[in-house]
Amino acid sequence: MTKPKNTTTIMPILKIDRAWHLIDLEGQTLGRVATKIAVLLMGKLKVNQNLNHDWGDYVVAINSDKIKVTGNKLKQKIYYHHSGYPGNLKELSLKSLLEKDSTKVLELAVKNMLPKNKLRRSRLSRLKIFKDEKHNFSAQLKNAKN
Repeated sequence: MTKPKNTTTIMPILKIDRAWHLIDLEGQTLGRVATKIAVLLMGKLKVNQNLNHDWGDYVVAINSDKIKVTGNKLKQKIYYHHSGYPGNLKELSLKSLLEKDSTKVLELAVKNMLPKNKLRRSRLSRLKIFKDEKHNFSAQLKNAKN
């Protein structure tokens, strides 16, 4: 008597159906919206989700200038960057980074919520962030999910 073989078939990368999602950031909290975006980029809500394949969707985020944070994070949250040279640690507060480039704040939040592996760069490339309501993805967003 032969046993049936249990095999798993994985869809080829070319046949992935990637949806487009439009997210309005006006009045939303930074951390909560970043987790939603990270889940969409990873494709965790899809049935065929697999840890070592990239099944995620595209996300277009608008109105990044109008995102909000709670508590004293505007003053207390610090972003650090080090060049590798001694004494060259740069620090930037959340308030100054929001004034300088509000899209960078959301991009860093989503980047740090994604798994630190080889798929992170390709997932982040599907995230499109805009400071206001104007964007050039209206053709793709005809039947977008909000």
